[in-house]
Amino acid sequence: MSAAAIAAAQPAVSPRTRALLEAPILPTLLRLAWPNVLVMLAQSSTGLIETWWVAKLGTDALAGMALVFPGVMLMQMMSAGAMGGGISSAIARALGARRQDDANALVVHAILICVALGAAFSFLLLTFGASLYRVLGGEGGSLRAALTYSNVIFSGAIILWVFNGLASVLRGTGNMLVPALVIVGGTVVLVPLSPCLIFGIGPFPALGVAGGGLAMLMYYTVGTAILAAYLWTGKRVLKPRLRGVRIHWALFADILRVGALAAIVTIQTNITIGFTTFLVGRFGPAAIAGYGTGARLEYLLIPLVFGFGAPLVALVGTNIGAGQRARAMRVAWIGAFLSAAMTEAIGLAAAIWPTAWLGLFGDDPGMLAAGATYLRIVGPFYGLFGFGMALYFASQGAGRLLWPLLAGLLRMLVGVLGGLAVLTLTGSLAAMFLVQGLALSLIGIVNGGAVASGVWFRGR
Repeated sequence: MSAAAIAAAQPAVSPRTRALLEAPILPTLLRLAWPNVLVMLAQSSTGLIETWWVAKLGTDALAGMALVFPGVMLMQMMSAGAMGGGISSAIARALGARRQDDANALVVHAILICVALGAAFSFLLLTFGASLYRVLGGEGGSLRAALTYSNVIFSGAIILWVFNGLASVLRGTGNMLVPALVIVGGTVVLVPLSPCLIFGIGPFPALGVAGGGLAMLMYYTVGTAILAAYLWTGKRVLKPRLRGVRIHWALFADILRVGALAAIVTIQTNITIGFTTFLVGRFGPAAIAGYGTGARLEYLLIPLVFGFGAPLVALVGTNIGAGQRARAMRVAWIGAFLSAAMTEAIGLAAAIWPTAWLGLFGDDPGMLAAGATYLRIVGPFYGLFGFGMALYFASQGAGRLLWPLLAGLLRMLVGVLGGLAVLTLTGSLAAMFLVQGLALSLIGIVNGGAVASGVWFRGR
């Protein structure tokens, strides 16, 4: 057959997919990124506002929330950034290679994975949450607040997982706007609902710290219904169906070979921060609250980078699926440098004016001192971290995550073992935080060197 005949016999490429393959890179990346950046700002603002309200309940409540926060962020990062990246990558590569039937079937496979993992999170945290929070330094009022908040959040883990899974399906097609509209629209409702349930404003009961968790579950329930309705109605890039879908282990593997490795990277990040929380716990609840509030800014960098990361998954995955390697590399570098500029600006601002951030959540001197020490030392390393995280998302699109996995492992070993050694030898929080900053920079150094060496294309 002639080349023209072969092209004519292949499935038609949708205009959305064609734009990922042919449109100018920087304008396309920015066009796809702005809805996600808006989403991440909305979600981050929601979390910060909830923390601000909870802080009104006292230091124990704030410390309890800080104890639960690593687990909540682990679930968010795994469902949206890790497994969500695997879902988006699999769909983007299938669409780029014109495997429309596989792309449609991947939707149901993605939902099944999300239900299973959501159930696992519920079981583990509802069963072992108390032991975990004690290990992290929780006791008395802070432990009671942690368990109250944790039990509400993790009872609905499946809902959160399915919500992020469906959003990732749409992002894999290059559709960033619809998930953004659903999330931002939900935020408009969630922001006033949370204090109503925390303090019992109007007809609502006063649920304390549990109220914030309940408001979040209500938000994800409605959002999941909207995303599902959008996917299964109208003429979309994907045309999934529930009936008659055959389960193929190869499609599960296509998602999991990226998502599972990305999940390990996420776990490494949370082990590092969780272990650091344990070490800070030696200095008391106020220090835990200060470090937790300061480290929350580091956690927020990940969803902000995800604003560029989700388009990087779709763009890199679609172009590699179509065999356009050089374009995929250009996409990755542009996204990485944009992310580095954004995160370094945040880090420097936090290092120069730490109390502008910490003062939003309380005025306890111990909390402010620990948090300010962390931000002044670690903030300047945020740019390298953002650079490396963008390349991590791009590597998801490429379906190659070995080096991001190794970078996360190295960061964990340096942060955990180095932090323990330095704290044991010096007893200094400042020295331990310096080790955490150096460990953070390894994400950018290792991922940047690996992508530059061409690891994406070895063996292809």
